Amino acid sequence: MVDVVSESAVPDNLFSPEFGRVPAIMAGRSAVIEEVLDAFRERVGNPNLCTLLVGARGMGKTALLSYLGNEAQKMGWVAAEVTCGPGMLEDILQRARESASHLLEASSKRKITSLEVHPLGAVGWENAEQPLNWRSEMNMLLDDLAASGTGLVITVDEADAASEELTRLIVTYQHFVREGREVSLIIAGLPFNIEAILSGKSTSFLRRAARYDLSLLPAYEVEEAFRLTVEEGGRHIDPEALEDAVGRIGGFPYMLQLLGYRAWRAAGSRNIIERADVENGAKIAQGELDYRVFDATFNELSKGDVRFLEAMLEDEGSTARADVAKRLGKKSGFVSTYKKRLLAAGVIEEPQSGQFVFALPGFRDYLTRRLG
Repeated sequence: MVDVVSESAVPDNLFSPEFGRVPAIMAGRSAVIEEVLDAFRERVGNPNLCTLLVGARGMGKTALLSYLGNEAQKMGWVAAEVTCGPGMLEDILQRARESASHLLEASSKRKITSLEVHPLGAVGWENAEQPLNWRSEMNMLLDDLAASGTGLVITVDEADAASEELTRLIVTYQHFVREGREVSLIIAGLPFNIEAILSGKSTSFLRRAARYDLSLLPAYEVEEAFRLTVEEGGRHIDPEALEDAVGRIGGFPYMLQLLGYRAWRAAGSRNIIERADVENGAKIAQGELDYRVFDATFNELSKGDVRFLEAMLEDEGSTARADVAKRLGKKSGFVSTYKKRLLAAGVIEEPQSGQFVFALPGFRDYLTRRLG
């Protein structure tokens, strides 16, 4: 007999394929989480107070960033969580002030400029608000936070090496560190953007930051996170269905949430997720993965990048450097140039010298479909 509940009693779907939403079970990132939380506990001097989260699309950077921001606030920090782009610096100020509104006292914007003694007295006023640069405004905010016994965590998502405001933030953060201020900076970005930032003259300071490259999750982490998310939601999953799901996910954090969400929905009102639910959910999830992750990745590739990847499609497993050069009819320098670009973009990996593999599970099949 199939275990069924009424539609009104169907438990909530705890899988979260929305970008940036913190999943119910954070899979496979315990090492970076513990290191950064230790830095929040120690507050000043810990190298993990300045951290880079690096990874290809779908590796869970945004979700991890949100998780760390939430945990920081639970530990007494004020958090300003922003996305890199125009107006980011002002956004940091606004988000920090909002987060610290319960701590900061409203300061007066007026000052006395003259006082005359008359029978009833007379007072002259003028607006005391003077134009300040961003660093000065931040110093005032940090002074107020320090007086309240707390510090500021700034998280920046989607780091863009071309952003002048990000460069200003990084340069100013150096001064905060030198001044012994209680500030943490956590930046998340795609590999090629982070590499460009680290190579910049004004931002090379970040080479001393803690860096975590977010790669594929081990199968056992995927299995545990999938099962626990299902059980926390009030359901169970058939062992064969779970094994099938783990294989289809391939260690891809975003696919874990996407397939879990679709398999849960496919189960309808049943309290157990079966293999057919995983299979049906995977059909929808794959299409969503294509246009949400793979299309964006492909659109950033140059013609040379695509030619390099197309040459790799002839092999089932890894591709030798010499074979890429032969198939393209190019010399070693050409291969080196595009190898570096694709490695930096997180599209391929080089597990052994001169041997290339696709870094994103499913991207090989996507290219095969797209390129015909």
